[in-house]
Amino acid sequence: MPRPSSRPQRSRLGRLGSSKETVVHEGNGASAEVVPVPAELDRSRVPAHIACVMDGNGRWASRRGLQRTEGHAAGEEALLDVINGGLEIGVSWMTMYAFSTENWRRPPDEVRYLMGFNESLLLRRRDELHEKGVRIRFAGRRDWRVPRRVLRRMDESAELTQGDRRMTLTMAFNYGGRAEIVDAVRQLVAEGIAPDKVDERAIRRHLYWPDMPDPDLVVRTSGEHRISNFLLWELAYSELVFPDVLWPDFRRAHLYEAVVEFQRRTRRYGGVDQ
Repeated sequence: MPRPSSRPQRSRLGRLGSSKETVVHEGNGASAEVVPVPAELDRSRVPAHIACVMDGNGRWASRRGLQRTEGHAAGEEALLDVINGGLEIGVSWMTMYAFSTENWRRPPDEVRYLMGFNESLLLRRRDELHEKGVRIRFAGRRDWRVPRRVLRRMDESAELTQGDRRMTLTMAFNYGGRAEIVDAVRQLVAEGIAPDKVDERAIRRHLYWPDMPDPDLVVRTSGEHRISNFLLWELAYSELVFPDVLWPDFRRAHLYEAVVEFQRRTRRYGGVDQ
């Protein structure tokens, strides 16, 4: 059996031309890369909300003979580059699937690492995001399994950036789409809402963030074609793109390709073309 290549994977969406170039500085300021914005990308039709399932960290690490946790660490650069790419083209909302309600089933050492990594990520990056006008919010259950110190960092980050409006970045943490719907229904029952008053608008008002628009585009990396319990209510009419790139290798260039693919599609919302 041939050994898996350690070279970065390329998206199958294709290579695109460019009309504008953006200089990207690495986090340590040591190097810079010119990243083109595709000429095909119509800035007047950029999705207002892009959601990402950041998949493939473990496989990225395994292909390099590394521990799975190294893949999670490598995903930080991808996260920041994708956020910066979204800011560059004018995306107003981004939602990242950081930790699911099902991820508690992973080995305890990996779960402990992810708790600490997400805490340290906020400490390292929240000031930078605040300076760029990014409001940080969190969606998910705040239950006993999430360490209190992590909840404190989440609250601090949300408070620091609450006045920012250039982009709203929602981190789905201890999140599950089914859990969100269950929690919404529980609130309706607790409020004594009559059954005939329960409709889509009532449920939406009780979601974690009722003001968050539904994602226009959902990107799941690694080539897997699944939703994995992510934003189940909100994805009803989202366009889905599945680039064959593991998350640590994903960059803004891949995001731009996904946006171009989104713009090629016709969204009918159950109707027909006029």
